[in-house]
This record gives sequence, C-alpha cells and structure tokens, in this order.
Amino acid sequence: MKSIFRNRVIWLLIGNDMLDNMAIWVRNMAILFYVMEQTNGDPIAVSLITVAEYVPIFLFSMIGGTLADRWEPRRTMLLGGVLSAASVAAIGFAIMLGAWEAVFFATVVSAVVSQFSQPSSFVIIKRHLKDDEVAAATGLAQSIAALFLIGGPVLGTFVYSKLGMATSLFVITALFSLSTLLVAFLPKVQRQPDTSHHGLWSEMGEGIRFVFRDARLKTLLLLFALLGIGIGITQPLDIFIVTERLQLEKEHTQWFLLASGVGMLGGGVLAATVVSKTKERTNWVIARGLAFLAVSLVVEAWSVWVPLTLLFRFLVGIAMAFMQAALSAMMIRMVDENYVGRINGTIMPIMTGTLLIGTGMAGPLMKSTSLLTAYFLAACIVMAAALIGSRLRSGGSPAMPEGGPRQPAPSASGDTHA
Repeated sequence: MKSIFRNRVIWLLIGNDMLDNMAIWVRNMAILFYVMEQTNGDPIAVSLITVAEYVPIFLFSMIGGTLADRWEPRRTMLLGGVLSAASVAAIGFAIMLGAWEAVFFATVVSAVVSQFSQPSSFVIIKRHLKDDEVAAATGLAQSIAALFLIGGPVLGTFVYSKLGMATSLFVITALFSLSTLLVAFLPKVQRQPDTSHHGLWSEMGEGIRFVFRDARLKTLLLLFALLGIGIGITQPLDIFIVTERLQLEKEHTQWFLLASGVGMLGGGVLAATVVSKTKERTNWVIARGLAFLAVSLVVEAWSVWVPLTLLFRFLVGIAMAFMQAALSAMMIRMVDENYVGRINGTIMPIMTGTLLIGTGMAGPLMKSTSLLTAYFLAACIVMAAALIGSRLRSGGSPAMPEGGPRQPAPSASGDTHA
C-alpha cells in the first residue's frame, strides 16, 4: 500500500480523478437544478438527464476501449480533457443565446469522453504499477468516488445556489482544464506500431471473441451481469425501506445515503489494503464479500429498527465498494496490457445494462409481490454471483488472444517505480 504513494504516476492520477469528480458533481447538480427551473420540474426533462448519461455507455464503450488499446493513453486523456472543457464553454455561449437545451449536450459529451479516458487510465495503471499495487490503486479510486458521493451533491448545490448557472459553467471549465494539466505530466506509454492492418470493427470483434474464449473472463462477465441485476433491483427501492419498513418521512433518506457513502469510503480503503495481500485467494475474498452483501441486503430489508438498518446500510456500502475495487483489480491483472481497453469496453456495458434491467424490474416486482420479496430475490441473485465468484481464478499469465499480443515498447519514463 505504502509503495504506491512513492509513485509519481499514482499521485497524478489521484489529482486528475479528484478534479474530474469535482467538475462532474458541480455539472450534475447545476444541470439538474437548471433543468428543473427551466421546465417547472417536468419529470420527462429530468429523466432525459439520465438518458444522456447512460446511452453513450452502450454506444461508445466498446469503441472507446478499442481505441484506447490503439492510441497512446496519455494523449487520449489529454484530448478528452480538452474536449470536456471546450464543450462546457461552448454550452455557456449557447445558454447566453437562449438555447438552454444545450445543457443536455454537456452530459452527453462528458459521458462519451469518459468511455475513452477511463480505459486509457487503466492502461497507464497496468503499465506503471506492479500487480500487487493495482488493487490499492483501484481501492483508492473507489474511496475518491465514495468521498464525492457524500460531498459532491453538497459542493454542486453550493456552487449553483451561490453563483448561478453561468459561474457554475466557468468553474466546471476551470476544473476540467486543471485536470487536463495534470494529465500532461503523466509519462508517455510507448506502443509498438500495429502492422496487422486490422480495422476498428475487426478489433472490436476480436475483443468480444477474446472475452468469450477465455474461461476466466466469461466467469467475470457472468458475475458482473448477476451483480448488476441484483443491485439494480434494490437501488430504486431504497426509499421504501425508509418509508415502509421504518415508518419515517422520505426526507430521512438522506441519512441512509450518507451511511452508505461513508461505508463506500471505508470499503475502498479496505480493498486498497486487503486485496493486494490476498492475490492468490482473490476469488474467495470476492465470493465471501458477495455472500456478505447478500445477507446484508436481507437484514436491511427485514429490519424495522433504525439503528440496525443504518448499520447494515453502512455495511452494504463497504461491501459494494470493496467488490467493485476487487473486481476491477482482478480484471486489470488478468488481461494483457494491449487488450485492457477492449475487455473493459466489453464487460462494462454488460454491468450497466443489467443494472438498468434490474432497476426496470424493481417497481413492477415490488408492486406485484412486496418490498421484502424484491429484496430477497435481489439477495438470491447476489448470492448466485458469490457462488460464481468462488470459481474465479486470477492467477497465471495475463489472458491474451490466440497468437499473442503486440509487444509494447519499453516505457519512456525512468521513474515508473520511484
């Protein structure tokens, strides 16, 4: 754990991640409040924000992952940061001209850019961190995400309520620009020129075939799919735990979200310290973590005592962040560097899609049965994921397509491990 903090690359990535999260949360809250004001709280307009956020994941995740395997990752992240900042500035001008609908474009651009930048950052992590440091890095990323899950809405609300939409857009542009500046100091990742002359669609197809040929990746894909459905069922029903099981006003939901956020912060730290020490037994760590998550969901739904529900909401947050960090670390470790982007681009849309499927099932399931039945079904699905997780094997050589990978050139940086 301590060794990664002596690595200049990880500090730059942490700084980039924090500035990006600040910009994203200021943007999210500003767009939400602005759309509410412009449409008098039209639920269709508000729901379009979510559509603008998730649709690009399905359309661009595989393309972004494939191009991340082709392009130099630092340059890709730089281009993404510049596009994010420029798009927000352009939207500011559009709003000045009266075209308030342009705010949806900000969400679309940011979502598209992330499909290129995220796999590129995975490539940098794969190149510049040792295998036993990858889990610590992904755990830190989960902790940062959890920190902003707690403080991000407060930050975004403060900026918008005190400064207004125009200044919020300026703040977002400045944050994306500073984030991009940090990326400029990352070392280049030299790539061996590709002489295979494969087209983009051919390489995307190769990535998909790669996943379905490798037993470990197929198992991981199934695990992500089940976890997505299980968690998707519970997410929209959280508020009913508060109002139906605990008989509290809906406004008390914020305290349970806070407990979950604090738990996720702790789960990220736990993953950063534990997963790297249990590399050869990661499958059992994941299986037990998922089993604990399943049991926690049942207890949380069964409880009618506020302190017990708060405790298990906190524990669910820990388990969720721990699982996400552990699974991300396992995926990065088990895949050859030249195929990290394509594998991420194949697996992540499955997780997102099944999460949305679970979310869509939640309402009809609760209406036709009960809240307890919906949570029990979700827990059973997560427990099935735990059984599959016990079959995962992270050891051995990184997975690669038949014929082997293109060999990467040596790193241009002399301080890979300072």
